[in-house]
Amino acid sequence: MTLLILISAILLMVLVGYSFIQLAPQVGSNPADDRLKRIEASPNYRDGKFQNLVETTMDIPGSKMLSVMWRFLRGGEDTEPAQTLKTVRFDAKRFAALGPDEVAVCWFGHSSLLIRMHGKTFLTDPVLVGERASLVSFIGPKRFNYDHNIQVDELPPIDAVILSHDHYDHLDYQTMLQLKDKVNRFYVPLGVGAHLIKWGIPHSAITELDWWNSVTFDENITLVCTPARHFSGRALTNRNTTLWASWVLKGKEKRVYYGADSGYYHGFGQIGEKYGPFDLALLECGAYNEDWANIHMMPEETAQAAVDVKATVMMPIHWGKFNLALHTWRDPIRRVTKKGQELGLTLTTPRIGEMVVLGQALPQARWWEEYP
Repeated sequence: MTLLILISAILLMVLVGYSFIQLAPQVGSNPADDRLKRIEASPNYRDGKFQNLVETTMDIPGSKMLSVMWRFLRGGEDTEPAQTLKTVRFDAKRFAALGPDEVAVCWFGHSSLLIRMHGKTFLTDPVLVGERASLVSFIGPKRFNYDHNIQVDELPPIDAVILSHDHYDHLDYQTMLQLKDKVNRFYVPLGVGAHLIKWGIPHSAITELDWWNSVTFDENITLVCTPARHFSGRALTNRNTTLWASWVLKGKEKRVYYGADSGYYHGFGQIGEKYGPFDLALLECGAYNEDWANIHMMPEETAQAAVDVKATVMMPIHWGKFNLALHTWRDPIRRVTKKGQELGLTLTTPRIGEMVVLGQALPQARWWEEYP
């Protein structure tokens, strides 16, 4: 009888947990109706899921998976900063005073960036409010300690939000709730709009694009949804039901490439040939491991990807905010700067919150070495 009660209790807990994951508002929603029809018509959608352009396996053998999970639970040395990271306060006056021909970027850690081009301001993958890159607020990777975490109400007026995919470290429910009444345009890959609609953002504010689709933002700027090698999903049963992407911001004279999350593959060369050279490439550098190198580049591959897309300047992102892998927190930036020097790249390495303005002196301090 005691065993039966125990089994029943475990089953109940599993059922409650599953129901929470499926029904919690922060999970979002699966595409339906016209959105689903457009997805099903995509050449990148087969067998009920979006597919990468090259074969991309993510399965880790069971024995190795247990080892990886154990190392995560045990924690590693220097995987998070021992001290609070010093940030640079966002200079709203300087940002607003930028001329129409100036291109500027401000990084708030991981993949959250302000991009200024032709007097317009774009915000990428904003994760500013939620403390964890996770479904729930008490479990999962917690952001590093910054001396200041920028808040939504500190941001300048945002002309558009650009999202790369629906993972929790790129699409934060709490941040979107605060942005939804402050931003009139959201550009997302196919299917991601379903999450936004569930959270109260109107259909009319959302533009969904497939790979290689483009949209004219205004007379000066075109946005292009370009491929990436990754995956998607916010719940237990919806992996790859929405698209993942990188983005090209093409101005009259300047071009910026936002690489988002991607394993290394030939597509960077294709993007470089089609839309390069880029004045600035923002490329992921972090959360990597040999066991999942298909979906997250190693730092040396990040440097090569910058060469492939024909970047004049490369800025490493997707590091410095969350512990999402087993490497030390400084390993990404140390390795990518080393490889970048070998390849003759021009890198900029701003502090969190520090502004990069193309054509002006680039931030290149090795600030991560200031910490023990």
